[in-house]
Amino acid sequence: MGTGNWSKVTEFIILGFPHLQGVQTYLFFLLLVIYLTTILGNLLIFLVVHMDSRLHIPMYQFVSILSFLELCYTAATIPKMLANLLSEKKTISFSGCLLQIYFFHSLGATECYLLTAMAYDRYLAICKPLHYPTLMTPALCTKIAVGCWLGGLAGPVAEISLVSHLPFCGPNRIQHIFCDFPPVLSLACTDTSINVLVDFVINSCKILATFLLILSSYVQIICTVLKIPSAAGKRKAFSTCASHLTVVLIFYGSILFMYVRLKKSYSLDYDRALAVVYSVITPFLNPFIYSLRNKEIKEAVRRQLKRTRLLE
Repeated sequence: MGTGNWSKVTEFIILGFPHLQGVQTYLFFLLLVIYLTTILGNLLIFLVVHMDSRLHIPMYQFVSILSFLELCYTAATIPKMLANLLSEKKTISFSGCLLQIYFFHSLGATECYLLTAMAYDRYLAICKPLHYPTLMTPALCTKIAVGCWLGGLAGPVAEISLVSHLPFCGPNRIQHIFCDFPPVLSLACTDTSINVLVDFVINSCKILATFLLILSSYVQIICTVLKIPSAAGKRKAFSTCASHLTVVLIFYGSILFMYVRLKKSYSLDYDRALAVVYSVITPFLNPFIYSLRNKEIKEAVRRQLKRTRLLE
């Protein structure tokens, strides 16, 4: 039988931050400023990389793709979070909830794969510098990027399919800031141990595998850099990795604790705080990390601003 023939719940109520009801308006403006800054910052990096021919190399192509990905990633959750902060009726339809989960997890998986590809790019550039131009060609860069997107978009299909066939007969109050697998599964009117297990296995393979690949790349990078005789050479090599490594630590530091676990009972406030980190803070910080710590991007922004003034 289809879900619609026996499910009583047609919409969910997203509770968000129930302990902060008195400051919802302030939270709305704070989140709005963060979201607009995230959009402008990531859009700026995306456009600058595409407009400046000096940045048309694999490292910055990956940075550009990451910036575009962050625009999509935040669009999956933050607009609805903003609407809920101002609305008394914080509802989302059943299908809308599943769509939000799908896009949030598929784009999150894409980011895992893309960060892994960026680590591999840095590994080739530092550990195999003489062969780098022939190994990391523009064609290979494009293929890797496409593979990251396709792998990410296909990732949560099995989990979404399993959730869509569960019965939801009340209550319908999601104890989270947006729709996600753990809080939605806790509302099902049947045993969800299979769903929890599938969710754990898929997330563990996806998150741990990519994190270990990134870690492996950086172990080899560090070993190679330590062999460089000059201090200036070591600083230059590490500087090309600093931004990416910072993003990896912030992003994986939160999702590892959130999704690589098997138990269903957990602190709701703890999960809300982690969700804010990987869904709001990380995309917000990325433009600052890549622009403030990267001399080439800062110079490219200045060149584009000068060109804009000359055209006026």
